[in-house]
Amino acid sequence: MAETFDIVTRVAERSDALSQAERKVAQVVLEDVAGAAAASINVLAERAGVSEASVTRFAKAMGCRDVRDLKLRLAQAAVVGQRFYGANAANAQDGSGETIDRIADDIQTTLQVHRGLIKPDVVRRAAQRLLSARMVYAFGMGGGSSLMADEARYRLVRLGRPIATYQDAVMARMVAGTLGRDDVVLAFSVSGHTPELISVCEIAREYGAQVVAITASASPLAALADEVLPIRALETDFIFKPSSSRYAMLLAMDVLATELALLVKPQSQALLRRIKYVLDTHRGGGDRQPLGD
Repeated sequence: MAETFDIVTRVAERSDALSQAERKVAQVVLEDVAGAAAASINVLAERAGVSEASVTRFAKAMGCRDVRDLKLRLAQAAVVGQRFYGANAANAQDGSGETIDRIADDIQTTLQVHRGLIKPDVVRRAAQRLLSARMVYAFGMGGGSSLMADEARYRLVRLGRPIATYQDAVMARMVAGTLGRDDVVLAFSVSGHTPELISVCEIAREYGAQVVAITASASPLAALADEVLPIRALETDFIFKPSSSRYAMLLAMDVLATELALLVKPQSQALLRRIKYVLDTHRGGGDRQPLGD
């Protein structure tokens, strides 16, 4: 099996140790990864102003078997996204005012799109499953998904729902093996392709647990779920800001938690009042202070 490594990083890090001719090839590669991947050896040599033998030596210096292997690795790296390379990434302009506008606009766009994607009947069914569960297990593995699993715990615990959160893949597998028909897995993943999370949900389903997923609608994770609150990644070429998909997951979670509270309004009202009481007697504050947020 071929060794896996990041060819772009390797070229950048090893350039100083190369011969002058090989450095010219490295420069051509780093300036246009996709273009270098598509170019023949003679075209690549011509662009760098070196011999074809120098291109071959460059490929070997990068740990590739030959030029063909180099081009394959460059093509794989280019698939990651041209917006992360060279001039494409540099298109983001500086300026705090514009940065704020970009981030705020992306958040608003994300919320508007997902307002139309989230269907009330699906939310209601998902909330009913959470209400009827013996135990809810929130799983999220990586980035905003891990944060959202904890967010689910914050939302549901104040409604008197028994819930636990797990982000560690091994522990989540262990937990999944203990579940039954009265348990509900609440799974978070923007892509719906995280192998560890998919495996955990497969195990949970094997033992009869229900799955509610906040994820991409056409993903492998969605295919495992009883109910899906869909998430659509809407990333822009402004690569330097955090993903706006976090706000999509937060919107879905807030809608789900609110629907759950409304299903048993008198009970929710009583619990929320009690939380407000114990917090205010501890910290003080006005009537509009949040409930532990």
